[in-house]
Amino acid sequence: MPEQIQTQVPDTPASDNAALFGRIVDILEEARSRVARTVNSAMVAAYWLIGREIVEEEQKGQKRAEYGKALLLDLSQRLNEQYGAGYSVPTLQNCRKFYLIYEHRLAIQYPMGTKFAMAAIGYPAGGELKQKQYPVGTEFVTGFHPDLSWSHYRTLMRVENDEARQFYEQEAASNRWSKRQLERQINTLLFERLLKSRDKDGVLQLVSKGQETQHPIDIIKDPYALEFLGLPESHRLVESELETALTSHMQEFLLELGAGFAFVARQKRLTLNGDHFYADLVFYHVRLKCYVIIDLKTEKLTHGDIGQMQMYVHYFDREIRAREDNPTIGLILCTDKNDAVVEYVLDKGNERIFASRYKLELPPKEELRRLLLEWRSENEGGKS
Repeated sequence: MPEQIQTQVPDTPASDNAALFGRIVDILEEARSRVARTVNSAMVAAYWLIGREIVEEEQKGQKRAEYGKALLLDLSQRLNEQYGAGYSVPTLQNCRKFYLIYEHRLAIQYPMGTKFAMAAIGYPAGGELKQKQYPVGTEFVTGFHPDLSWSHYRTLMRVENDEARQFYEQEAASNRWSKRQLERQINTLLFERLLKSRDKDGVLQLVSKGQETQHPIDIIKDPYALEFLGLPESHRLVESELETALTSHMQEFLLELGAGFAFVARQKRLTLNGDHFYADLVFYHVRLKCYVIIDLKTEKLTHGDIGQMQMYVHYFDREIRAREDNPTIGLILCTDKNDAVVEYVLDKGNERIFASRYKLELPPKEELRRLLLEWRSENEGGKS
């Protein structure tokens, strides 16, 4: 009988298989992510184009409200028959609104002899324009961030102020906010809260470039919105309860603090000649490359609170900060404060210690806007 030839499979270390598996998983996850972004971009583009067609048809036809209602109703019925549910009148109204809000985000040119051949791309509005040739017979829309879905843009459309809307769009894209996170930042008036500590040039930069982090003041808000804790506005609240609640909701707290914060420690002990002191919360800011100490106060800020924070900051700079780290930042969160007291206790050129209010229960938007205007007016009055 002929000899049987046995094929021997060489042993492969399990660690090698695991490494190979990990690389393949990375490839597949990246591919799936790209597919998802492509689908998002395609749908956002489609809704923009649908909105444009509706607006142009309305401009050609009668401009009476009755005409618009009849047009959308007819379109909705036809589209649902062909593609199934999903093209209700409210959806088509959103497409129309989407185009009207972002009408100038993209200019599409129609060269002679072609249907749709050239797209002038600008993201965001006012951004650098680039041109690219596409196959004749195709229509292409970009100028919308590929990481933002139609749900994101529907949320953005509810922001009435153009500058605020542009800011939220950039921040949602750069920070990979989910729709829910975006809604939370809009509902807590993040844009308006950031305006408090900025001059005119700072406001323009915020609108055109988003929240850039170059100086300590760039990471400070006033007030901080801590509504996610579910705690009542009560003077009986003790600092330890507030601290425990924040650490239990660290993901939400990091979202409120902003990009770049990494949690380091709770109740960090500082020892001076046998006396022990405890910093409530310690973070490290990866963009500013420095420690950030947060002290919690459940009462109105006092000059003693500021002095305590000065001690914490000096201790970190002398005992903990590494050579490559920048100077430590201190942030006191309190229920109320007197800005004049803060200015008199701290040096005139202070850029390292800050005091901000926090709100456990957010008032209605209009009331919060009024409070922000009042606080900003007080700050500007104190500086004059």
